[in-house]
Amino acid sequence: QVQVVESGGGSVQAGGSLKLSCVASGDVFSSCGMGWYRQAPGKERELVSSISRDGTTTYADSLKGRFTISQNNAKNTLYLLLNSLKTDDTAVYYCRACWLRRGDEYYYWGQGTQVTVSS
Repeated sequence: QVQVVESGGGSVQAGGSLKLSCVASGDVFSSCGMGWYRQAPGKERELVSSISRDGTTTYADSLKGRFTISQNNAKNTLYLLLNSLKTDDTAVYYCRACWLRRGDEYYYWGQGTQVTVSS
């Protein structure tokens, strides 16, 4: 079982920055990528950004240029730097970790960390 724990959320004014962290327990060599998702009140969960084990990144088109994903493979740690925050970025941010077992991919979610942006 892989445990995923996020941290770094909080309240910030529009235009501010936050850095989220996510740590996944488990064998570092079994990771098949990690990503950040968010869910705003009354909306569906959406992809924010993801990164493969070799460092290939993807971003939601609307967030490119403001958010930056990075990772420390040796520590199974994922980061998300949120810059120029807007009130629309208010959401619970979730980390998802992909793990390989016997060739199959399994996904594990954290409990989420709240980001609140005020005007």
